[in-house]
Amino acid sequence: MNGETSRPPALGFSSDNIAGASPEVAHALVKHSTGQAGPYGTDELTAQVQRKFSEIFERDVEVLLVPTGTAANGLCLSAMTPPWGNIYCHPASHINNDECGAPEFFSNGAKLMTIDGPSAKLDITRLRERTREKLGDVHTTQPACVSITQATEVGSIYTLDEIAAIGEVCKSASLGFHMDGSRFANALVSLDCSAAEMTWKAGVDALSFGATKNGVLAAEAIVLFNPSLATEMRYRRKRAGHLFSKMRFLSAQIDAYLTDDLWLRNARKANDAAQRLAQGLTGLSGVEVLGGTEANILFCRLDPAVIDALLKAGFVFYHDRWGPNIVRFVTSFATTAEDVDHLLSHVRRVVRSVHA
Repeated sequence: MNGETSRPPALGFSSDNIAGASPEVAHALVKHSTGQAGPYGTDELTAQVQRKFSEIFERDVEVLLVPTGTAANGLCLSAMTPPWGNIYCHPASHINNDECGAPEFFSNGAKLMTIDGPSAKLDITRLRERTREKLGDVHTTQPACVSITQATEVGSIYTLDEIAAIGEVCKSASLGFHMDGSRFANALVSLDCSAAEMTWKAGVDALSFGATKNGVLAAEAIVLFNPSLATEMRYRRKRAGHLFSKMRFLSAQIDAYLTDDLWLRNARKANDAAQRLAQGLTGLSGVEVLGGTEANILFCRLDPAVIDALLKAGFVFYHDRWGPNIVRFVTSFATTAEDVDHLLSHVRRVVRSVHA
């Protein structure tokens, strides 16, 4: 799938963050590692990255680079949420489960308020109701911001209509609208829409633009569509310790990632690998593919014997975390057709032996 044929098949399907970096990104770091450049983001390469984002999103945007998605999420939410504010999110969201209280920390105490919904997506009707509760009650934290994950932690994707509907809720209630786009590219190529349509045209104020899961070593971008957030965000980034003095090394990664649509090509590879895996598993005895495979994450229910055999063979993946015999496979830009077929061959072999 990516031209790699000499290495043995990869056994890791636990997450897309176990993959390395695209050669283009690594080469860019080497290229920009010599000579002098302005510090703290005053270099030309950082300015070029901002111009590229403005082209991608079809409007002027403010861009602040940070090294991690947790920093991007925490900083975005803190700029839109006072300490007495509510951040509405899904119970399965990354900010709720996997960031060690970073949104509360960065915002100096804002409260995460979870609203459930199928496929790890917010129930919009319930969201609308919750944002109207106890308005103006000094004894109660107040609605401030909504955060959605695109693609979600289970691989589902908000449609453009769903994002727009949430945007309307935010607009009518004067709430900030944040998108955690750790797998932004995977969602974008799956929806086959423009980056503008999936964000600011639907009401999104701030985006955590993920890159590390899709071919970058360690760099993420905060993209602001609401310019009123920019000044405060710059101070918050510095105060949080995320303003790199040698910013060009973050910019070099993101610049290479955006050049010649590498970010979109990588996402398509990851999504195609997940589709190949889903198609290969569908119809096998003792295997039940759960839900659709909209991005690069696949859930299925496997016979315990199949799970044990795969683990003994060295395959790495999450299992039993979401229920008995529930398995999650995640593909990446580096996952090849050979990697997927190798996994499928093991599954088929065990299925035949179990059901012989």
